[in-house]
Amino acid sequence: MQIVIQPDAQAVARYGAAAIIRQIRQHPASVLGLATGATPILLYQQLITAYQHGEVSFQAVKTFNLDEYIGLAATHPQSYRYFMQHHLFNHIDIQPENTAVPEGDAADPLLACEQYEQKIMAAGGIDIQLLGIGRNGHIGFNEPSSGLRSRTRIKTLTQQTIADNARFFAPGEYQPHLSITMGIGTILDARKVLLLATGKAKAKAVKAMVEGPLSASCPASALQLHQQATVVLDEEAASDLEQLAFYRHIEQENAALLRRLNRD
Repeated sequence: MQIVIQPDAQAVARYGAAAIIRQIRQHPASVLGLATGATPILLYQQLITAYQHGEVSFQAVKTFNLDEYIGLAATHPQSYRYFMQHHLFNHIDIQPENTAVPEGDAADPLLACEQYEQKIMAAGGIDIQLLGIGRNGHIGFNEPSSGLRSRTRIKTLTQQTIADNARFFAPGEYQPHLSITMGIGTILDARKVLLLATGKAKAKAVKAMVEGPLSASCPASALQLHQQATVVLDEEAASDLEQLAFYRHIEQENAALLRRLNRD
């Protein structure tokens, strides 16, 4: 697990966007795993700007989103399909048929989960999976107690996650308590993983993910098993790490090595 510490949320977004743009330039038909929530919005803004400036094209890219609320149609303002259209897809040149989000209003959600896994495999797997982390350590909607080999499935949301997401719903508006989510096993199958975390509220979860034991009580700790997982943090999200000085030192050494390789 590579730990990258940036000064603030904007720098975290720039770093993450640069990694995705680099992936697409190297492999124009890349398969991206995408995330929703507050954290990736700044990154998506960076991608839109890069597209508008002619720095990247999404024409051949395919995307698979992590999760969706059960019971919300794609047109619902709080659905994650709506979120992706609003924050990214409507503003770039991606082909609509190449964007996949779990069907929250599927007539048979269990079948929809199976079909989502099949679509990912048919696309050749995910090249780079973007993640955020919940305050309880969840990735996607894989809440604490999720199996480390789990696949796309229906998951009940914890009270912590429901409370954290309540701000996105109007008072009295129906808020789903169930979701379809990629499983931890599905996420770990991605060739690369890029997790972004910003703000002091994420510091405890970040510490458990990076320095705690591998445990279902912190689903994000499963990334310790991934050989190409990069965790990008701002100063506040990194503030609880006990080995913070060590991570900074390793990051500096890696940067120096890359500079030498580029010169050679």
